[in-house]
Amino acid sequence: MRYKNYVLKTFLLLLLLLAACGGQPALRVEPLPSYDALFAGQKGWAGADGAYTVKLSDKDTLWLFGDTWWGETRDGRHENATIVNNSVAIQRGSSSPDASVKFYCGRTPDGSPRAFIRPVDGRGWFWIYHGALAPDGLYLFLMQMQRTQDPATLGFKTIGLWLGHVVNYRDPPGQWRIVQQRLPWTEFSAGKNVFFGSWVLKKDGFFYVYGIAEEKIDGRLRKFMILARVPEGGLADFNQWRFFAGGKWISDFSGSERLCEDMANEYSVSFLSDDGKYVAVYSQDGLAKNIIARFAPEPWGPWGEPVLFYQCPEAIRRKDIICYAAKGHPEISGAPDELVVTYVANSTDFYIMAADARLYRPRFLRVKFIF
Repeated sequence: MRYKNYVLKTFLLLLLLLAACGGQPALRVEPLPSYDALFAGQKGWAGADGAYTVKLSDKDTLWLFGDTWWGETRDGRHENATIVNNSVAIQRGSSSPDASVKFYCGRTPDGSPRAFIRPVDGRGWFWIYHGALAPDGLYLFLMQMQRTQDPATLGFKTIGLWLGHVVNYRDPPGQWRIVQQRLPWTEFSAGKNVFFGSWVLKKDGFFYVYGIAEEKIDGRLRKFMILARVPEGGLADFNQWRFFAGGKWISDFSGSERLCEDMANEYSVSFLSDDGKYVAVYSQDGLAKNIIARFAPEPWGPWGEPVLFYQCPEAIRRKDIICYAAKGHPEISGAPDELVVTYVANSTDFYIMAADARLYRPRFLRVKFIF
């Protein structure tokens, strides 16, 4: 087994070096088992997908999750557990050996676990996307979902996007007061989806809010990166939002330029200060074993060709395993030329996922960029 792992790592490294030819950087990847262990609790929070991070202070980092196992794990499987639609956590400390994490979900009147945030209009549920800490508080992008019978959408339908505003974010999450505003910059239909909140990048007094324009082309849903910009103090003032198109910032979101193709709903865009480049990290086409990086000199591009830098071993082992939600976490990365990256491995068979608590939780990598 050790020999097979060594061969796989060597093969991946060769792929990275080949990808680096022609001006692309090389990427060196290693697992972070200490971080994996930090999210391997036996009781309470027992796994989730999504996994975004927002820096709240020098000591505290907020984790944002989608559907979440809450209960117990015994002998490697979920027991006495339920799934709630979202949860959060506070990580104290920035390095995995010394860090601690405390998890939070909502509670029903009788004390049973439920989603941490629920739609104020009572429809469906929220999956929490990225967020940002602004001068007037914490903001969270909340994707509103409903069940559907359409197998092409895996049984889920997006019906809205909300902006959650937490003024008292310094209090424990169980005491947060969250004001919800519906975002107008969206379109959800059978053939096209447009939304923002896949990632928020703070740079030079602005929030760059990344999103997705999804459209069926030649019988296949294609996802394209789009970009909005708003002053740091104006996230909740929709009159201040502008959208990138043709080198300009325009007021009509429907004219947003498609900056690069075959993206995922969830991704990250981080600034590598050592080289002055921006790197986007995502799962290829949204659901794939391949984790991809693209590089650009500016937040809006132009984005280079995709660089394959990791293949999730879980998807190689079993045909029913799907991998997704790859993204970087600059908030907990240790050096200017490094990025901590997470992804989630899941099964298309619910019973396999329930019986294997190693699935459906963030898996951690450290990626070093060599320019």
